[in-house]
Amino acid sequence: MADAPDTKRSFVEKIGIPGALFWAFVGQLLFMVGDGVEAGYLDTFMLHTGHPQSFVNELFTFYGITVMIAAWFAGPLSDLMGPKKVMWMGLILWAMLEVGFLVFGLTLNNSTWILTFYALRGFAYPLFAYGFLVWIAAATPISMLGAAAGWFWFSFSAGLPTLGSQFARFAIPAIGEINTFWCSLGLVVIGGLIALLFTREPTGTRRLLPADVPARQIFLGSISIVWREPKTLIAGIVRTIDTSSEYAFLAIMPGFFVDHLGFTLGQWLNLLSLIFLSNIIVNLISGMIADRIGYRFVVAAFGGVGGFITIPLFYYVPLWYPGNFAAAAVVGILYGASVAAFVPLSGLMPQICPREKAAALSILGLGAGASTWVGPAIVSLCGMIFGVGMAYVIWAFAIIYLLSAGMTMMLTVSPEARRYTAEQEKKSAAS
Repeated sequence: MADAPDTKRSFVEKIGIPGALFWAFVGQLLFMVGDGVEAGYLDTFMLHTGHPQSFVNELFTFYGITVMIAAWFAGPLSDLMGPKKVMWMGLILWAMLEVGFLVFGLTLNNSTWILTFYALRGFAYPLFAYGFLVWIAAATPISMLGAAAGWFWFSFSAGLPTLGSQFARFAIPAIGEINTFWCSLGLVVIGGLIALLFTREPTGTRRLLPADVPARQIFLGSISIVWREPKTLIAGIVRTIDTSSEYAFLAIMPGFFVDHLGFTLGQWLNLLSLIFLSNIIVNLISGMIADRIGYRFVVAAFGGVGGFITIPLFYYVPLWYPGNFAAAAVVGILYGASVAAFVPLSGLMPQICPREKAAALSILGLGAGASTWVGPAIVSLCGMIFGVGMAYVIWAFAIIYLLSAGMTMMLTVSPEARRYTAEQEKKSAAS
């Protein structure tokens, strides 16, 4: 009879998706596909319409800053008004600001409005996506939290940039660049409505903290948690390290492979697709494995130590075997997998701080946003200290990833946190 409860679980629950949130995962995937449509061609579109590279850099810098801020805000706002309302805010903001971006910015080719609307739109998708991540943490049993987090990052990165860029690849020749931007709006709206109208799980509809906790305390608490519970700060740093190399390599690796190694641009793009495909698949697998063998172990061993090994291989193997695409693809796939192995952090944080799940996850969101500029900053810093030479950058990232493994092993769950979580799950099961 011990297996009886499992037989009553639906198929989606058996593969790690909370049944009550199924349509939210479907909607999130479509939302992120829409958000990722522009990822592969917005920069070239801007350059081809007469904007200098300096303006494009400024555009993405301001966008990255607003993404980082909104990723943090998603946590306290979810505590204050409930994750579902935060997701509604993100959807409505994205739609309104995208219309302004397209009508007053790109269509008229007005630099001021392009910068204004695009930077402001950076506040939108993190409210939707990270609000959903808080909802997952609040409504999912601990026993399947790792798998649920894996499905979250699977749907997130499958859309942005992978499927979104592929959509643009086929849409642009058929309907043109501007119309493809409009299609991204349609995908976002459809995905957002599916997630929010078809999902009726009650936890996400109400504020997560008691009504007597004032808003000021909620927002201050999402900052003060880093010194009240230092493990959240450590986890935020580890999360920053996670994708920092991706953003750095997107800037420096195309030139290395195409100009230095002699790969064609098409080969580089195919290699990049394989890296992201590996990343998407392991996003899902690492969460499921973490539920069985431990969150810290997966992050430290496969993420931190894995990155320490695969980052140098991603650089040296193509040098050792020049022109060998298969060899480069193997190490690229291993590198993409090591980055994805950090996914269980999203399942570990609610266990470390079960009373303040949203605040803890907001620090992870802040770390995710910070990685967009920390990675390129490390490249610049290595250039200032060591001069020109990619080997210095590669070993700097390898060492940083190894340090992240040590930091991850410090992320233990206290007995008091375990007791609180067990009590809450008993109450939930009884109700």
